[in-house]
Amino acid sequence: MKLVCVVGPTGCGKTRLGVELAKQLGGEVVSCDSMQIYRGMVIGTAAPTEEEMQGVPHHMVGVVSPEENYSVARYADDAAKCVDDIIARGKQPVVVGGTGLYLNALLAGHGFARGDKDGRYRAELEARWESEGGDALYAELARLDPETARVLHPNDRKRILRALEVYYETGKTMAQHNAETKRIPPRYDSVRIGLAYEDREQMKRAIDARVDEMVEAGLFDEVRALLASGVPRDVTALQAIGYKEALAYLDGASTRGEAIDEIKLRSRQYAKRQLTWLRRDTGIHWYYWKKTRDLAECLAFSTEILRQYGVS
Repeated sequence: MKLVCVVGPTGCGKTRLGVELAKQLGGEVVSCDSMQIYRGMVIGTAAPTEEEMQGVPHHMVGVVSPEENYSVARYADDAAKCVDDIIARGKQPVVVGGTGLYLNALLAGHGFARGDKDGRYRAELEARWESEGGDALYAELARLDPETARVLHPNDRKRILRALEVYYETGKTMAQHNAETKRIPPRYDSVRIGLAYEDREQMKRAIDARVDEMVEAGLFDEVRALLASGVPRDVTALQAIGYKEALAYLDGASTRGEAIDEIKLRSRQYAKRQLTWLRRDTGIHWYYWKKTRDLAECLAFSTEILRQYGVS
């Protein structure tokens, strides 16, 4: 069975289309959003409400504590279990979200070193970076995997640690690891529909309006509640867009207006990065919203694409 995927940047209507397609196909939604997985983070992540779900079962929303160190490899495993269960029950999985890395990991079903799931090696390497310094770990990478080290800047902490992580988990260099995983066929076949705005300015306005709605719905109170429940302010989840800026406001480091403006700016920048990532995928069938969102037209477009691929 092919997976139906609805992708696109933040604030482009993925939730609504995903629900409509799931209703039409007798399906269930699997979220592909790296922040909606956390419990208690509903407003700032725009997690679907009961009303928005319209009775359609949703998976991978609010499933882990904000204190957990969640990873893309763990998502691929957890989401695949949801997808396989939906298929086993004769339903159509509809994957909805804008986290391209998570989607690729789910569809591929491979490509991540095993230890990624518990983060043990990464935690050790992070600690060593702090205690020994980046130069020491870069030198270590140059000795173990000179090919990768040559193309990385000595200050590129993220990629240096990832390359070392892969080596210690698999015994292979990054190039070897990537070459081997590319030869493995993907776990799932899929039809991917992308949503975006014809006019970039319209996208910016939509994102700004969405942030205003989040604030009105109680974003700052949501962050206060997370802190009051004992969630440490330095966890990865609270570094997400919306939460980091809200923390700055609650700490007195910015005004309420400054925090809101910063959330809008960072959200627009994030949407641009999402589009850049997703447009690398030539298999996505894009639908562009015009001045007004015509859901009926979008649904007809999506239905025709799915029919061409044998999904009905």
